[in-house]
Amino acid sequence: MRALTWHGKRDVRVDTVPDPHITEPTDIIVRVTSSGICGSDLHLYEVLGPYLEPGDILGHEPMGIVEEVGSEVTAVTPGDRVVIPFNVSCGTCWMCGQGLHSQCETTQVRERGMGASLFGYTKLYGQVPGGQAELLRVPFGNTLPVKVPHGPPDDRFVYLSDVLPTAWQAVEYADIPPGGSVTVLGLGPIGDMASRIALHRGASQVIGVDLVPERLARARARGVHTLDLNAYGKDLGDEVRRLTDGRGTDAVIDAVGMEAHGTAPIKAAQQLVGKLPSKIGQRVMGRAGMDSMAAFNLAVDVVRRGGTISLSGVYGGAMDPVPMMTLFDKQIQLRMGQANVRRWVPDILPLLDETDVLGVDDFATHRLPLEQAPDAYRTFQAKEDGMIKTLLTI
Repeated sequence: MRALTWHGKRDVRVDTVPDPHITEPTDIIVRVTSSGICGSDLHLYEVLGPYLEPGDILGHEPMGIVEEVGSEVTAVTPGDRVVIPFNVSCGTCWMCGQGLHSQCETTQVRERGMGASLFGYTKLYGQVPGGQAELLRVPFGNTLPVKVPHGPPDDRFVYLSDVLPTAWQAVEYADIPPGGSVTVLGLGPIGDMASRIALHRGASQVIGVDLVPERLARARARGVHTLDLNAYGKDLGDEVRRLTDGRGTDAVIDAVGMEAHGTAPIKAAQQLVGKLPSKIGQRVMGRAGMDSMAAFNLAVDVVRRGGTISLSGVYGGAMDPVPMMTLFDKQIQLRMGQANVRRWVPDILPLLDETDVLGVDDFATHRLPLEQAPDAYRTFQAKEDGMIKTLLTI
């Protein structure tokens, strides 16, 4: 089969690799029809190289058609259309029973002290082959795949794999009071969708912050009050407070994470670690790695006292400087973590009808064949050509 594979920093290629096979009686094989490129895929492209090996198959936002099922699979049959959550979660352990599918006890990567395995996402999360490929082996065929109807285009459902539940959880964790306000930092796919969901769920004021004109315009068209970070700079917090009676917003969603535009030394350190041999790079990142904290510090600044910060952007540093005194003094609540995809599917599925209230049908800015994936990664990383969300068609 053809699959997108990692070969080094900013070096991904579409290669011919062995087809996956049923290895457990509850496995299924899915012929992928669409697979998204996620902002967190760019962390693999840019920063997390020490945790990858040449040939690793990337991608964690796939959907497709069931092609083969194991002997114990009864929930789906060949020909069924399914979306695959990015968490590799069993659905039956204690953690899954609590709705914490990202902490699945069956697939936790205990040797690295990490939570549930993820498709296509490094040794830290199990080194499971990903879904930017023609075929995908999916375990837990009775509990993991999300069965969806035939008919509507893939765009209607593919975001159930990641974008929709990640954005939904970000809003849920933000705990915006009825008619309240929220600032969304970063208007990439997750921030954009979180803004839409916050408005849908009753927020009266959604302030979106970014520095890419196309992202700002797209959010503005959906009713978000946008602020260009380039224009406001260090005064952005003052502008948010001006818009909120001097207090700041009730909540902030940080949809940026580790690669926020910040100080040059941190950026240089991230680049250096990404170039180190894998074993050395893992030790450095695991013990002394630091993220750009620009987005997090901005969140602390603009949230009102007694408000909530919801982190959906990925952080990976072991020694990040957290402003504990300010967090304590402002009585800020913090919630964060990988999205528990299966937990939120029942809440989201009813919204994916013909009314398309969240605008999923035209959410993608680019649709490209798998063979053009390397070019898509380059364009996405450079924030060029108005690329905000890309679906690879397979």
